[in-house]
Amino acid sequence: MNCQDYLYEGLEPKDVARRWFLERCAVGLGGIALSQLLGEAGLAFAEPLTVVDPLAPRKPPLVPKAKRVIFLFMAGAPSHLELFDNKPQLAKFDGTLPPPELLKGYRAAFINPNSKLLGPKFKFAKYGQSGAELSELLPHLAKVSDDIAIVKSMVTDAFNHAPGQLLMNTGTMQFGRPSMGAWVTYGLGTESKDLPAFVVFSSGKKGPSGGNSCWGSGFLPTLYQGVQFRSSGDPVLYLSNPPGVDAALQRDTMDSIKRMDQLHMDLMGDPEIATRINSYEMAFRMQTSAPELMELSHETKETLEMYGAELGKPSFANNCLLARRLVERGVRFVQLYHEAWDQHDHLVEDIKENCRDTDQACAALIKDLKQRGLLEDTLVIWGGEFGRTPMVQGGNNGRDHHPNAFTMWLAGGGIKPGITLGESDDLGFNVTKDKVHVHDLHATILQLLGFDHKKLTYKFQGRDFRLTDVHGNVATQLLG
Repeated sequence: MNCQDYLYEGLEPKDVARRWFLERCAVGLGGIALSQLLGEAGLAFAEPLTVVDPLAPRKPPLVPKAKRVIFLFMAGAPSHLELFDNKPQLAKFDGTLPPPELLKGYRAAFINPNSKLLGPKFKFAKYGQSGAELSELLPHLAKVSDDIAIVKSMVTDAFNHAPGQLLMNTGTMQFGRPSMGAWVTYGLGTESKDLPAFVVFSSGKKGPSGGNSCWGSGFLPTLYQGVQFRSSGDPVLYLSNPPGVDAALQRDTMDSIKRMDQLHMDLMGDPEIATRINSYEMAFRMQTSAPELMELSHETKETLEMYGAELGKPSFANNCLLARRLVERGVRFVQLYHEAWDQHDHLVEDIKENCRDTDQACAALIKDLKQRGLLEDTLVIWGGEFGRTPMVQGGNNGRDHHPNAFTMWLAGGGIKPGITLGESDDLGFNVTKDKVHVHDLHATILQLLGFDHKKLTYKFQGRDFRLTDVHGNVATQLLG
């Protein structure tokens, strides 16, 4: 280390000898000792460390049914009672108080649990060979009802939006844990060299209440977090080069940074440096791949009409079509958020609008994946963070948050099609058969991807963490 090095690090000459020795030589001597021990064990590196792509595709330990995931997240919590869980008895007792024994120990988010019952606002009918019972609000989903599995027995521990969305996405109501998409990309890597492994879109009136933590990496390396794409303009902010910077200059800059990072990698052996190198290279490749991905004009007129997508107009429909384009290109996990389904009031008007915005595109995604041969190994999930109360809120046109029973549906990726799993009681209040907790859903998703949910772990702060924490059982009834 010469005098210029001392000055560069901000050291005064009088501090050099002692501080330099303690900071540098301790590591140096430790490295010599470690090299000696590794050499004796035949493990010493013969050559400088090379960068290993932390997102390289990996085979899971079990035989997978699904290779990738598309999660259609209806943030704000759709009412199962208006969409999937027909309750004639709830209609019969509309305007009456619920049975006192039903409310023992029950806690609602905002309303008095003794609020009167509110009957379903829409008609139901049975569809397909499966006889799936669906609301009149879902005419497009009804046409693919034999391709989906409906779970009417979902339960969760949270009854407010941010904790509920965190639990559904990360397995806990606490901030700071890895999201499901991060766990999946950590376990499987990605098949795409030119796009992120985990991509997120958001549509509707606002973003999810849980914020970026819903797709964060938590204590996993940041490489595994979701990358939020926009539906118009640059897919990712600052993706385009500023004026005066052309592709050649950008490539020269990237190569210089890579050489310096590689030197640091050879010296330190820090895996986060490999992450940094990978991120720079990915960003460079995305300058070409991302704009091409977003160019929906390459799709046929028939495909655009099937989704209800419009060129240049951001929408959930456009995002569904982009999700198909992403998984075609090898992206491992795509998540679409659509806010808000939080109908404390204006239930009839707002849920109609939500379904107009989403039903056609969700059904089109299933059809499109199926006709392209992608549905069999692409797992599609639809649902929100919890359900809505059988009791009324907001006069006579709203429902409160409800964790005791709600509905989700899944398709493709090893899911048994055309089934309805689970039941709730006559009022849609509690699950009475085949309960599926959020942890059970996570365990099932990982099983379909080829993982034992108890063994996909990451050591942090002295213990092994997993998506399902200390919970979860695979819902084997859903497996095809």
